[in-house]
Amino acid sequence: MRSILKKLLDALHIRVTKNQRYDFETKKVMQRVLKSDSNCVDVGCHEGDVLKLILNSAPQGNHYAFEPLPDFYTLLKERFNGRAEIHNLALSDQEGEATFQFVVNNPAYSGFKQRTYRSVDEEVKEIKVKKRTLDSIVPDDVKIDFIKIDVEGAELEVLKGASEIITRDRPVIVFEHGKGASDHYGTTPEMIFKLLSEDYHLDIYRLKDFLNNKAALSLKEFSDDYSAEREYYFLAC
Repeated sequence: MRSILKKLLDALHIRVTKNQRYDFETKKVMQRVLKSDSNCVDVGCHEGDVLKLILNSAPQGNHYAFEPLPDFYTLLKERFNGRAEIHNLALSDQEGEATFQFVVNNPAYSGFKQRTYRSVDEEVKEIKVKKRTLDSIVPDDVKIDFIKIDVEGAELEVLKGASEIITRDRPVIVFEHGKGASDHYGTTPEMIFKLLSEDYHLDIYRLKDFLNNKAALSLKEFSDDYSAEREYYFLAC
C-alpha cells in the first residue's frame, strides 16, 4: 500500500512541477510573439491566469475568452471588467447544447467527457452548456495572433472549429494534448499531427524547444512524447 501511495505522490509531484514549467514557458512564449496590439483567444479560461498575461502583453488587442462553467464565467466578468470578450460556452467543431462533466472539487478537470482524475473520490456533476465554433464568433476582419487551448481532451474539436481562422491567420497555438484526457475522446497524437501539420501546414514544437530555437517535432517524436507522457503541452505555428 505504501508503495502504491508513493507512486501516486511521485506522479502528482511530477505533474505539478510540469504545470509550473508550462506556465513559465507559456509566459515566455507570449512575451516573445505578442505585440501590444495582438489579438488573442483563451479557450478554457478557468480563473483567467493566462488571460491576465495576454492583457499585460497585448493591452491594445481584441481578446476572446471562453469558460463554460457559470461560476467561473461570472468571476471572469468581474475580474476583467470589459477588457476582454468573455463567453459562457464551450468551443467545439459543432454548435448546439452539450452535457458537460463538472468536477466539483477539481473544476480544472471539467470537460465534455470524464477523464482520468487524480482521485477516485472526485465529485462529478453533469450540467448543460452551449457550444459553438471559434470561426462563428470571431469577426472576419479580426486577425488572431495567439490561441491557448486547455480543454481536458477536447482540443481536436476546438481546432477543427477554428479551421478558417487558423488557415487565414496562422496564429501561434499553445495547446494541451496528453494521456488521461484526449484518449477519452478517442483522439490520438497522429490525428492532432495530421490536422495541424498536413491540413493547416503548421509545425509542432515542445514549448522549451520553440523558446530555444530548436527544430519542430516529427510525428514520431510527437507521438513518443505523448505515449511516454514526457510532455502534454505543445506549440504549433
